[in-house]
Amino acid sequence: MNIYLGVDGGGSGTALCLVSAAGEVLAETRAPSCYYLDAGCEEGVSLVERVLADAVAEICTSAGIGPAAITSAFFGLPAYGEVSADVPVLDAAPRASLQHDRYRCDNDMVCGWAGSLGLADGINVISGTGSMTYGRSGDVGVRVGGWGELFGDEGSGYWIGVRGLQAFAQMSDGRLAPGPLLAVLREHLDLAADLDLIDVVLNRWRQSRRKVAALSRVVVQAARLGDTAAGQILDDAAAELVRLVETTRTRLAFTGTVPVSYSGGVLTAPEVLQAFTARLAGSTYELREPQYSPVVGAALYAAALTGEPLSPTAQETLRRSQETTRVR
Repeated sequence: MNIYLGVDGGGSGTALCLVSAAGEVLAETRAPSCYYLDAGCEEGVSLVERVLADAVAEICTSAGIGPAAITSAFFGLPAYGEVSADVPVLDAAPRASLQHDRYRCDNDMVCGWAGSLGLADGINVISGTGSMTYGRSGDVGVRVGGWGELFGDEGSGYWIGVRGLQAFAQMSDGRLAPGPLLAVLREHLDLAADLDLIDVVLNRWRQSRRKVAALSRVVVQAARLGDTAAGQILDDAAAELVRLVETTRTRLAFTGTVPVSYSGGVLTAPEVLQAFTARLAGSTYELREPQYSPVVGAALYAAALTGEPLSPTAQETLRRSQETTRVR
């Protein structure tokens, strides 16, 4: 039986799944993040090999197989390709855990596209801890965005979190009209005084990318309570994500209607998705709900890389299992 391993790395965690050629999900698991460029990471690139070794062993044990039984694997790794000197190290990282070379590594953006569009041509916009788009036309893939939290990742969870922190500071000072964000963030962080926010983010969190990005949920909560500044932040985030899509379309020279889908936690917030959909409206794009999760997309891609992609019947079986999981 052919078995495919999909691995979707991200800023908040690493997801793995094993899928059979018949479209059955044999096992799933989650592991810690393998994002090694976080300010709080002291291991560096060696973190990736350690996380993958533990995670691959765990999922194989769960499925009752050995790594040798895996026909093909695809590892979508955060920051892959962003430090040229690290690419050979990242390419080699899964070898120790698999004990074979039937795998490929690339950026985790590929998982989002493969899952949301089911390997079809089109554009996937990713907005999780970071943000970017990955578009595919035939064998040509284009990445737009994903330049990191310091001067990029517009519309991402981190980007929203930082702007939420800025709005909080300005509200606390009186530079911005106070809104529900003040109370929501005070309660969320259990602040004894507003200035303690500096200690929390800079000292305790050490500016953790993942923890700042998680504050995007607080901004969404404040927007739902009618906070004008928070609502504007979310609308601006949607506008930035649409810019990424439009640039990707231009670079790939798409003509006609372009399929667009999405992945990442930010666009699961109805407020952001509605704003994104409204700005994307028109005959140029066809917005599609994601067909599969990014980790299942990674397994689909692993199969396709062998030259024997999952059959339509297997894909339908896999799609039904995804729908069942969502209902739960």
